[in-house]
Amino acid sequence: MNIKHLEHLLALADTGSFSRAAEKLFITQSALSRSIQSLEDDLDGKVLDRIGKRNELTPLGQDVVARARHIVRDAAELRHSAQLLQQGGKGSISVGLGSGPGALLTVPLMCAAAARYPGMRVAITRGPTELQIQQLRSRQIDAMVVDVRRVTPATDLNIASLGEVRAGFIVNAAHPLAAKRSVSFQDIAQYPVASTPLSDEVVRLLVDQYGVLANPSAMVTLQCEDVASLLATVVQTQAIYLGVVAAARAGLQDGSLVELHIRPTLKVGARFAYVTLAGRTEAPAMAYFRAFVVEHLHD
Repeated sequence: MNIKHLEHLLALADTGSFSRAAEKLFITQSALSRSIQSLEDDLDGKVLDRIGKRNELTPLGQDVVARARHIVRDAAELRHSAQLLQQGGKGSISVGLGSGPGALLTVPLMCAAAARYPGMRVAITRGPTELQIQQLRSRQIDAMVVDVRRVTPATDLNIASLGEVRAGFIVNAAHPLAAKRSVSFQDIAQYPVASTPLSDEVVRLLVDQYGVLANPSAMVTLQCEDVASLLATVVQTQAIYLGVVAAARAGLQDGSLVELHIRPTLKVGARFAYVTLAGRTEAPAMAYFRAFVVEHLHD
């Protein structure tokens, strides 16, 4: 018995088909059949019942699959650890960033890596949190920094809180509301609102504080995962940005953007978290990334 035999059985169990499993493994069906036969010979028992065109795990096969998932995962981690040792001082960073963290970290991270560690490989994935969690579990990325409210706790995830970053309403300097000393939510509701997708908890908090007018299903008319695109739209139109204030830092500093003073004061902020896969060995370069996140992800 070897790891390859177990990997082949897992692929077969997950796909339910010799053809799909062989395609996933990039081997022929005959090679896959020989591998499963070798596994059965080693175990002295059948792991698979071939019923017509269907393939069903035997009780032994079900037990082997359950154990094999842990064995194959641990073997992958051993290979991963060996690769890290061979990388030496170069290493790589492969991370997923949510909309807020992406706006705050992407450019500073790439600039820092290019200036200080030119041999380091940096790969940044953007997109919905649900997709990034899948990528984390399939080991396509090593960590993710996202709004913790959009992550469902699970035993295979390590979720470390990074604290809360203030949110607010932002307009361009020529906006009719920009000169007002304070605005109400009724004032904001007169204009298009641009925001990233919001978690159910944030929706509830907004409605609790400002009433049904604040429900994003009615309030938000421009929605996008890319904060930079939302802010660019705000600069050119009378749309109002709702999101992390720090993402608009450059525009607020040069005067092209203005934060509205809403009454009562917005109590909702973005709560970010650093998420990794439980039991996975951390690359040396990822320790640098973790420290970088703590240093840069703030108001």
